[in-house]
Amino acid sequence: MAKTITCLYENTNQLNSFIDENELDEYPNLLVQVFTGIIEEEFISNLQKELANRLPFAAIAGCSTSGEIYEGRITENQTVISFTAFEKTELKSFLLQQKDFKDSYEMGKALAQELAIFNTKALILFPSGFNVDSSLLVEGIYETNADMVIAGGIAGDNGLFQEGFAFTQEGITQNGLVAIALQKGHLSAHSFANYQWQEIGKRFTVTKASGSIIYSIDHKVPLHILKHYLGEAFIKDLPKSGTEFPFLLTYRGEKVSVFIIKMLENGAIKVNRMVNEGDTLTFAYANLEEIIDRSLQELKKLRKEPAESIFIYNCMARKQFARDFTEKELAMLQGIAPANGFFSYGEIASRTGDYPKIVGHSLTYLSLSESVVESKKSSADTYIYEKPDHFKTISSLTHLMHASQDDIENLNSSLKISEQYYKSLFNNNADFVYSTDMKGHFTSVNPAFEKTFGYSSDELLGKSALGYVRNEDIPRMRMHFYRAIRGKEQYYNVYINSKSGETSLFQLKNIPITVNGECVGIYGIGRNITEQKKIEDKITELAYFDQDTGLPNRMKFTEQLDLLLKRAKKKRKMLAVLSIDIDRFKIINDSLGHFAGDMVLKEISERIEKVLPSGSYLGRFSGDKFTLILSRDVTVDRVMKTSKKILDEISKPLFQANQEFIVTASIGVSFYPGDGLDEHTLLKNADVATNRSKQQGGNRVTFFSMEMNEQAMVRLELESYLRKALHKEEFYLCYQPLIDLESGNLYGSEALIRWNHPKLGLVSPGEFIPLAEETGLIEEIGSWVLRTACKQNMRWQTLGYDSLSISVNVSAYQFQQPGFLKEVKKALELSGMEPQYLTLELTESTMLRNVEYSIQVIQALQALGVKVSIDDFGTGYSSLSYLKDLPINTLKIDRSFINNLRLNTSDIAIVKAIITMGHGLAVKVVAEGVETKEQIELLKELKCHYAQGFYIHKPLMTTEFEEGLSKKVQMYS
Repeated sequence: MAKTITCLYENTNQLNSFIDENELDEYPNLLVQVFTGIIEEEFISNLQKELANRLPFAAIAGCSTSGEIYEGRITENQTVISFTAFEKTELKSFLLQQKDFKDSYEMGKALAQELAIFNTKALILFPSGFNVDSSLLVEGIYETNADMVIAGGIAGDNGLFQEGFAFTQEGITQNGLVAIALQKGHLSAHSFANYQWQEIGKRFTVTKASGSIIYSIDHKVPLHILKHYLGEAFIKDLPKSGTEFPFLLTYRGEKVSVFIIKMLENGAIKVNRMVNEGDTLTFAYANLEEIIDRSLQELKKLRKEPAESIFIYNCMARKQFARDFTEKELAMLQGIAPANGFFSYGEIASRTGDYPKIVGHSLTYLSLSESVVESKKSSADTYIYEKPDHFKTISSLTHLMHASQDDIENLNSSLKISEQYYKSLFNNNADFVYSTDMKGHFTSVNPAFEKTFGYSSDELLGKSALGYVRNEDIPRMRMHFYRAIRGKEQYYNVYINSKSGETSLFQLKNIPITVNGECVGIYGIGRNITEQKKIEDKITELAYFDQDTGLPNRMKFTEQLDLLLKRAKKKRKMLAVLSIDIDRFKIINDSLGHFAGDMVLKEISERIEKVLPSGSYLGRFSGDKFTLILSRDVTVDRVMKTSKKILDEISKPLFQANQEFIVTASIGVSFYPGDGLDEHTLLKNADVATNRSKQQGGNRVTFFSMEMNEQAMVRLELESYLRKALHKEEFYLCYQPLIDLESGNLYGSEALIRWNHPKLGLVSPGEFIPLAEETGLIEEIGSWVLRTACKQNMRWQTLGYDSLSISVNVSAYQFQQPGFLKEVKKALELSGMEPQYLTLELTESTMLRNVEYSIQVIQALQALGVKVSIDDFGTGYSSLSYLKDLPINTLKIDRSFINNLRLNTSDIAIVKAIITMGHGLAVKVVAEGVETKEQIELLKELKCHYAQGFYIHKPLMTTEFEEGLSKKVQMYS
């Protein structure tokens, strides 16, 4: 007879008294099972040693629990010790450590070999530790010894989320196995496992796994799958919640449960058995109604069995999910025989004719008897369970899930038909079609896709679509992808390389894949448009882009400005329009030719683009004029900084035809909305501001204002008058005397042009000379000045002033003209004046703009006998090293140095240096702008040769100058 008595452990004295009272140390074959909810290693170790010392011949097997079963009742955080004495059945305990074996399967095989030698009838197992694969363990045992009855459960941890303990009289393990073998011969053993799983929901595929760790399901992190379907609470309650909602896996033709026992930091999950990539998983739930019905039927059978002791290994989820029924079920089992055990993290099920497996949400029991006599219990004993009200809710929910699952299956059948339609459209489409998941990984490609790019579907599926486009296109592809998954269809073009390396342009359309209102990926549809794009680009280029620089032309630029203005109006933001005009660029065209000029403009456009901020749009209207839109974070300071960068970049030396050039630019700026509300007004006002920059000498930035607009209208009117002034004989010359400082005598004059307009009156040369240079009228006006001055000086010479000379200013534009030398000869020929009496005054910047050309022209003038003077000397920006190479006769000190000439000023040092340099170069020095006697005296002391200025005499009309000559007026005192 197998007799079981049980105690609730309190302390050592209580345990010793219990052993003594029941004379337990007298039994030769004593099985001691310990189930404790006190998860403390020290406590368990002391209790294990205490039992081993007190009952040295007993077979001891114990483990930590998630609840204990004491004589058919549920206890919590207690220690239950069950003593079962056998008259004839021998016992043997085993303690195996996982680290001593290759894997859990090998550990099971090793145990099975020992059990075969022992001639085992029944086996009780208590696995412990997350690293023990209990499924592989029982398979290893069963495949070596399939005759024995197996029962048991995985050690619990009482909700502490740690590895449990298991022990025998020999020691303790947290990562191994405890087993008790009961020998054949006199023992009747019967096991039962009551579990009923119902599949629910979709099927998942394991896409990455290693051993018992699953890294991805349907190419997603398992954590995301669990959060989506079971929620945060499920994850927080693992591993306890894992037994309530396991996965079901088809193994050896049967559905087996797969429990999640641990969530890893990277979102992967550890399960209770080995899983392979490609395995199909479904969620499952316990069909409580069928579990109850089956339990009641089993109880009726068990009462007829010769059961003397019942060992119960129950699921801790049942204690939580169906506690009322669990309590009633345990009480019914206790009514048949002493029923003791524990609540585990997985039960070992061993049904008749089937291999044992790890299940969950199960009650597993092992019924033992050494007697073959049937039970004497009354047939009147009935096993009925009155379901409480909340069970009705669960029952209804179960039926609902059953019906839902049936609906899903019917829906799947309809979907298969729809899928055939879809595949026909997908596979037979001449355009390539593909789909991706929410991370942009390929999930399908059609045959046209494979043919177009040369990749097979196996090479693509699961790979990121971004891996097949150019790096520079990735940000744009991401943008379109995210817009598509937000529900917006996307159309765009992108270059893609085929497997062979050929790059082609494709037109793509992205549309969201929406399932139940939720986007789950995108479809892409595309076609090769390389040849079509080449044709379109050529047409667009001809219509909208400048052929020399590739920049947008006036039409394209104006369209873009209109578009940006609409955006600026909508967002209430500022916008700036810049007009960039290269200063005196015509000189380069005239001196080097238009081809070289185009090359220079192309380089200038590249320089401008290099320094532009984001949100810029640059265009070329014509000639040397560029236009620019600044549309992002527009402020006056930022526009000024950008403009300065452009000016600095343009003014860097240029090299063309083995020559070095330095060019500058004038920039005008208008702002939206302050300076205009439409593209035409803004462009016009930017031009007005540019002209103001040019009037002020160029190489500067000017912002538009209404005052400038009015001045632009005046300038336009002035230009109209200027074109007619020469023919209407509105110009005349004044002559400012030039004196020899050493002798005080008059030696010549400087011819100065004046314009007396009948409506405007006297117009300052500072106003009309720059305008004449910009419009090209200066060439004709300059010729008139040169001829008139030579004729007048010759007339004075015929009157007896034989040595009188004349100085004439020559503009940069006039000097650079190929026919300039011919024009000088013509003026001398018409006047009859000797060349040595003519001095041509050129600014320093004019001569240094193209040094080699200037030297050639000056040498030709010198060969004629004409003298050359550098006007406004000291204000130039070029190196003085060129000065020694220029064949000049005179240096004319700029009036800015003479105006403040005093004995104790820094200007006297500058003037002295220029005069000294003139003497060293053997050229004459002229001081202009002399206004005081002190300045005259200082200049004489510094050995300056000549002077002119208001102190000597203001510019005189012809008659006034002649009167002075006739009276032999002393020009200064």
